[in-house]
Amino acid sequence: MEKNFIIAGFGGQGVLLAGEVLANAFMLDDKNVTWYPSYGAEMRGGTVNCEVAMASDAEVSSVSKKKVDFVIALNQLSFDKFLPKIKKGGMMIANSSLVKELKTRTDIEYIFAPISKMAEDLGNIKMANILSLGILSSATNLVSVETLTKALDTVLPPHRKNLLPKNIEALKLGFGFNLTAAAI
Repeated sequence: MEKNFIIAGFGGQGVLLAGEVLANAFMLDDKNVTWYPSYGAEMRGGTVNCEVAMASDAEVSSVSKKKVDFVIALNQLSFDKFLPKIKKGGMMIANSSLVKELKTRTDIEYIFAPISKMAEDLGNIKMANILSLGILSSATNLVSVETLTKALDTVLPPHRKNLLPKNIEALKLGFGFNLTAAAI
């Protein structure tokens, strides 16, 4: 079983960190994984995305697929750009704080969550990236919050370890988000 993910937003939202955490979590679960970052020449504010390909029982074929299973879009530009790449039956997790809640496709599942607002309410809008991984964990059951927590501890550099407790709180908040209400 191979599953493909895109996490996308603008520079400064921690998109690449979220992808690295997700990839490491899959590795901790003994999955085969590839993580591929992509960003424009701009720094903060430019578009950023990364792809994660995970296979549980085979080698990962490649990244840069024509179609993916899951997209996390943290801003409108990313939502518009990657919506067409989602496979039939796939899922779009969108940050409704920055994305219009439009369901133009009927062959995929949508989860609209006010990710930025939730992170801001938590005390740090920069936690939106990790909060979105909690939502992904809850919606897919492909990786647990416990494994994501271990991956966070592995990925965060020593000078950022003080942020681990707040990131764990963000993961749990995302995991506990009411998916039923978000899908209506």
